[in-house]
Amino acid sequence: MASSTSPITISIITLFLLLNPTTSQKTENLKSTTQRQTNCEKRWIHIRKLPSIFNLDLLSNCSEYTFLDDLCPFLANHGLGQKTHNRSHSWYRTDSAMLELIFHRRMLEYPCLTEDPKTANAVYLPYYAGFDALRYLYGPEYNSSEEHGVQLFHYLQNDDPSIWNRFSGHDHFLVMSRPAWDFSQPLDSDPHLWGTSFLELPQFFNVTALTLEARAWPWQEHAVPFPTSFHPPNLALLDSWIQRVRRSKRVSLALFAGGGGYSSTPNIRRSIRIECDNSSGSSKNGNSFGYENLCDTIDCSNGVCEHDPIRFMKPMLGANFCLQPPGDTPTRRSTFDAILAGCIPVFFEDLSAKLQYSWHLPENEFEGFSVTIPKEDVVFKGLRILDVLQRIPRARVRRMREKVLELIPRVVYRKHNSSPGLRAKKDAFDLTIDGTLDKIRTRLHHLDLLV
Repeated sequence: MASSTSPITISIITLFLLLNPTTSQKTENLKSTTQRQTNCEKRWIHIRKLPSIFNLDLLSNCSEYTFLDDLCPFLANHGLGQKTHNRSHSWYRTDSAMLELIFHRRMLEYPCLTEDPKTANAVYLPYYAGFDALRYLYGPEYNSSEEHGVQLFHYLQNDDPSIWNRFSGHDHFLVMSRPAWDFSQPLDSDPHLWGTSFLELPQFFNVTALTLEARAWPWQEHAVPFPTSFHPPNLALLDSWIQRVRRSKRVSLALFAGGGGYSSTPNIRRSIRIECDNSSGSSKNGNSFGYENLCDTIDCSNGVCEHDPIRFMKPMLGANFCLQPPGDTPTRRSTFDAILAGCIPVFFEDLSAKLQYSWHLPENEFEGFSVTIPKEDVVFKGLRILDVLQRIPRARVRRMREKVLELIPRVVYRKHNSSPGLRAKKDAFDLTIDGTLDKIRTRLHHLDLLV
């Protein structure tokens, strides 16, 4: 456990004070709310007050998850993690598992909060489901994973039940900083499989779950971007980064940053490894195509890249295309790192992004900023990825990169307390809120629950 004077404890105490504002702060918030009435129509959100066992207490145990690496360092800066270096203003060692904390902190400065749940268009549950899941996924409660979420439901039912009963939970939403698959173990599973049963509990079927990766069929799930390591505090730093990306010299045709790829059985990662390892600065007929390398690989096995953006961002800045093969699941954080670096993503199945992140990566514009190569053609028909990419005209590549640059603000989670200028530009959090409100409104209309 971290000592009482540690930066981690200070961060948790600071968050506690933010979650429990003083009377003067509440009065000021109410004044601000009055001033924003006209801008918040149909956008009011109520943050449900939950006991600390559902959020802050889980953070206090950050060093006790002995089955994982120490999570405490990643709590710094309200979940952004420690800075990559002391003078950094925008770059942090961010862990994807902190999305719940990052999102909660941003919710506290959402301009359309209301303390009256009866006037709210949506209710946010600040429950750190991913943290709470760790004891079921890795810890001693593995065989009780069907109980994940039951305690929360009992609280929602017993503490001011009118909030939940108003729309039977249809207006509630929460963030879960893991793929939905990790919360989808069947309730009657015997023996126990990987995951908890939170999303299989009938009690939560009406709640909108914002996950890092969603399943294709449940209506209540929607995928939101993995957090990258870039969290600018003002518009100047965001614009400066985009200009650097635009000016970057692309010396490689393609790049693959990731682990795996050494399996003896046919799969897309193995095909990519073989093709990249066999490539050189020249093609088969000796033409250079103007690239120093046709395909580079960055070995990110065992999570070595996750908290060290320098390891992969610099190579991504130097590549035209970044290969995004599916792994254990279809999606990858690397997709958003690539977009941040202006590296055109290459997908091998639609579930990797096109059918996942529609609020942030518009499906009707997908071909304008990415390339899709069916993995079956590569693995079983011998299609060479580099040949496909080399045939794309340079003019089209430039147009695609400009589209990728336009996406950067949409996939970045800006720093909390950012400048007014940056707040005027919608980021990943803002687009998630817009999408969630629309999703809940559509659902309530469909069920004829809105008056």
